[in-house]
Amino acid sequence: MQLALYEKYDLRLPRYTSYPTAPHFSASVNGKVFESWLGDLDPAQPLSLYLHIPWCREMCWFCGCNTKITKQYDPVGNFVVALRAEIASLLSKLDPAHRFKVSHIHYGGGSPTALKPEDLRAIMADLTDRIDILDDAEVALEMDPRTATPEFIDAMADCGFTRASIGIQDFNPFVQRAVNRVQSFELVEDVIARLRAHRISGINVDLMYGLPFQTVDSIIETVDQTVTLNPDRLSVFGYAHVPWMKKHQNLIPTEALPDTAARWAQYEAIQTRLTSHGYSAIGLDHFARDDDAMAIAQKSGLLHRNFQGYTTDRAEALIGFGPSAISSLPQGYAQNDPALARWQRAVEAGECGIEKGIAVSNEDRIRRDIINELMCNLTVNVAAICADHGISADRFTWEIERVRAMTQDGIVEVNGTHITLTESGRPLVRAVCAAFDTYLDHAHGRHSQAV
Repeated sequence: MQLALYEKYDLRLPRYTSYPTAPHFSASVNGKVFESWLGDLDPAQPLSLYLHIPWCREMCWFCGCNTKITKQYDPVGNFVVALRAEIASLLSKLDPAHRFKVSHIHYGGGSPTALKPEDLRAIMADLTDRIDILDDAEVALEMDPRTATPEFIDAMADCGFTRASIGIQDFNPFVQRAVNRVQSFELVEDVIARLRAHRISGINVDLMYGLPFQTVDSIIETVDQTVTLNPDRLSVFGYAHVPWMKKHQNLIPTEALPDTAARWAQYEAIQTRLTSHGYSAIGLDHFARDDDAMAIAQKSGLLHRNFQGYTTDRAEALIGFGPSAISSLPQGYAQNDPALARWQRAVEAGECGIEKGIAVSNEDRIRRDIINELMCNLTVNVAAICADHGISADRFTWEIERVRAMTQDGIVEVNGTHITLTESGRPLVRAVCAAFDTYLDHAHGRHSQAV
């Protein structure tokens, strides 16, 4: 594809981990609304849980997450007390006549490895006291290998974790210093070996492109090193430079950031190299071995997308704990206050920490299904989804014509109401999804670049 087309479609667009997306949440959904939604959940359906741990030992300058930096444990310990109180409070709002089951648990951050091992055990004990974790549940945790001590990995094994996601980003020392994330290949190799020795066999790794001083050659070298670690899955994200939102990103030397052409070259190099190593592309930015559950889910049309990205999690209800965590329930979305101090005060006062959210309409659900199919499977039959919802596909005539205009650029193929991304169009799937997004303000600059 010509660079001119990359530039044409490389807009600031949502990542579509939800629909409607988070910028459109409002105070119309508050704690009382959220608690009523929890009370209406079907106990026959398994839950998914997300726990946000907003702490790191030091700031990675590329970071776009909601996190705080501390080298002292007291503030982390105080947070753990509040998190455990929130777990007790929210789970008590579920139908008390039934004991709910959980199919997925995900600890994100920040760096959950900032927790003491005993606090990780205590949090998991609070959960298992109130819910049942299914035998085949995925229990996952995001790890900073620099703080993943042997004792912490012991605790993970004791708590039944099945998967770990390791932040690598780049192994080049020059790039690492430029983003304040210095860690050796040997350190990461040792952490992964310890996990596997404890039978935590599901290994994800995160890589990034678009970082300062990265080149195609240096990224290929990182990919080749990473593959020797034999991860099941890889997430490959483009760095989003948004210093007006994340002030620490001003520490990154902007003159060393790759331009659009270089970003595209890096993305294509990673995809080509991982494919040559036997990984299959999953959706927009994931890769997996063919025998991995995520690759199998994609082939069978069961891949899903939520706030953690691509997932095999099919639970209809995801409950979020911790500051900024977003819950996704059948009735809509609800987000905890991202300000740690406000969230902590609310929870310690026995109140719900919800700041905002949105109730989803039937129209939202239809558009969400269309967008999810595109993001996960790179193809959608709009008429089939409309039939599932009992409406005519004529509702989306305008959107389909808008997508049809992209066929001249070789991004998609449109056959009636059936839309399919071409392989060269895969990186631009968010631009195709945007045609169905009635909330999107294309002049809004809060989102990341499409690639």
